[in-house]
Amino acid sequence: MAGGPALRSLRSSRYRRGRNRLSVEALATRIADLVAERQALRETGSPVAAIERNRVQLARAQWELAHALIDEHLTDSATRTAA
Repeated sequence: MAGGPALRSLRSSRYRRGRNRLSVEALATRIADLVAERQALRETGSPVAAIERNRVQLARAQWELAHALIDEHLTDSATRTAA
């Protein structure tokens, strides 16, 4: 077995789940809002930095949604298995 730092410590904090986990529905709404904001930013010729900030927020929200769906699915599977 190779020695060295644990992989967990190498992950960026950007990809760690927050303590305030939103529901799947809330995350879907957040993503829709960010997409609408992005479209408005592009239509109005906003600065590249503003569009990039929006892109990062959108990617983060999509990542959170993916993990929320995984958690929801795992919880449902565990409940069905236990029954």
